[in-house]
Amino acid sequence: MFNVKHRLETCDTKMQKSQIQYLIGVLLVVIGSICFAGKAVLVKYNYLHYHVDTVSLLTLRMLFSAPFYLIILFFQNRKQSEVPKLTSKEWTWMLFIGLVGYYLAAFFDFWGLNYITASVERLILFVYPTIVVILSAIFLKKPIHKIQYLALVITYMGVAFAFVPDLRMGMQKDLMIGSSLIFLSSLTYAIYLIGSGEMIPKVGALRFTCYAMLISTAMIIIHYSISINGNLFAYQSEVYWLSITMAVFTTVIPSFMISEGIKRIGSGNASIIASIGPIATIIMANIFLNEIINSWQIIGTFIVLGGVLMISWKGKK
Repeated sequence: MFNVKHRLETCDTKMQKSQIQYLIGVLLVVIGSICFAGKAVLVKYNYLHYHVDTVSLLTLRMLFSAPFYLIILFFQNRKQSEVPKLTSKEWTWMLFIGLVGYYLAAFFDFWGLNYITASVERLILFVYPTIVVILSAIFLKKPIHKIQYLALVITYMGVAFAFVPDLRMGMQKDLMIGSSLIFLSSLTYAIYLIGSGEMIPKVGALRFTCYAMLISTAMIIIHYSISINGNLFAYQSEVYWLSITMAVFTTVIPSFMISEGIKRIGSGNASIIASIGPIATIIMANIFLNEIINSWQIIGTFIVLGGVLMISWKGKK
């Protein structure tokens, strides 16, 4: 009798611990997604109030992020007795992934924010799962299912709804330029996700992220040195505080929070919870940038979320 009672108590304790771990995972993904969502708001705030150019702002963000990834990579290599060695071909592939996945994706994103609102930017970026499906069908010959075709139509219809207010205000030119640049950001990020599948099993997710971020940092420094003739450290102090905030709280910390959250609750649940991102951006953009929340945008946002969730849900089966 005592043994049965003891086993039941042990089972209850394990269940409680499991529930606590799950709730912690959910909280990590929620906070991480909201932090990621704040990046566009900080970029736009810099543009509006301090008039920092795109390349300089991106360079500052990457420079302030890089030390964290260097430290993490150092301890990651020190923790393992045998560090995975990459061939010259694998390093070439790693360089390509770093170039496309973080450098180009971030550059197009920052550039596009000169032309469109932070809210619309987040919606366009959020369609990257649909691009992954399309690219996988074209290059990897993965079939697109009927529900995925429907999800694609729904997603892009939602983006079109979100465009209506800007079109009414006669912002067609800026909207076309900005949305095209943000779509390129989403496209390059989708290519990065597809390409990373080969490298992550070889070097590990944490080390892979560090490599990609450090490569992209080198790329943007080269870009800055070629294209900008000025002093990167001649701005107002507020610019550097905002850049540090962007680097730490919308880049480094949320990347590890979401990784840990996925470990605890699974990628399927995490992708659904991460849908809070565009909504968080809309709210923060309204508070800090005075961007107007209108019915077209709200409808468009929920339509996009529905389409992306359909794609994500199908992909987890």
